Amino acid sequence: MSTHINAASAGQIAESVLLPGDPLRAKFIAENFLGSPVCYNEIRGMFGFTGTYKGVPVSVQGTGMGMPSIGIYTWELITEYNVQNLIRIGTAGAFSSKLKIKDVVLGVSASTDSNYAHTFQLNGTLAPTASWELLLKAHAAAEALSIGAHAGNILTSDVFYEVEDGWWKKWAAMGVLCVEMEAAALYMNAAVNGVNALAILTMSNHFVTGEETSPKEREETFTDMVRIALDTAVS
Repeated sequence: MSTHINAASAGQIAESVLLPGDPLRAKFIAENFLGSPVCYNEIRGMFGFTGTYKGVPVSVQGTGMGMPSIGIYTWELITEYNVQNLIRIGTAGAFSSKLKIKDVVLGVSASTDSNYAHTFQLNGTLAPTASWELLLKAHAAAEALSIGAHAGNILTSDVFYEVEDGWWKKWAAMGVLCVEMEAAALYMNAAVNGVNALAILTMSNHFVTGEETSPKEREETFTDMVRIALDTAVS
């Protein structure tokens, strides 16, 4: 029995779910993009809604911040509600000078400084990777929407406030495009359960230029990644 999602039955949650970290972003997406949205979860203020997009059922579920939090919500969505396609939509900090603020990145793989993989008792280092099926669909959706989307390796970090100046430069030197805090756990949970996952990220700040966006912009204006994610979910 789920302890974090208050859905009465598996049928209340669609097979494809968008996963913003911010529950208020989940509410914004449901109210502005989905037809006839119904709230199925309010536990801990972590809103979850199901509605339709282009006539197809789609859910949107807030996950909170960090790998432990998204790990809990995605595990329950997969194992208790039979979710097959999990699409994280979130913000990230750009490491690459090729990226601009509000650019979209598709996370092909997610490097991490976390020990989350220890639970799977692997005799080596796992490379958490997105679903090829969802990656192809998202790339096609971005092209159809005339939205330029980058694709590559991202970093999922356990730490938001790093104490070492220039810590990110070592990751950037390895071709890592940006940093966020959830995708690696999502990819691992999806992999071990045989379902599809993808992170679609909008650059909210830039380590090279020092640019930043406001909290209100992060909540309400990063619609390109939402449109890509929704078209991916229903294609």
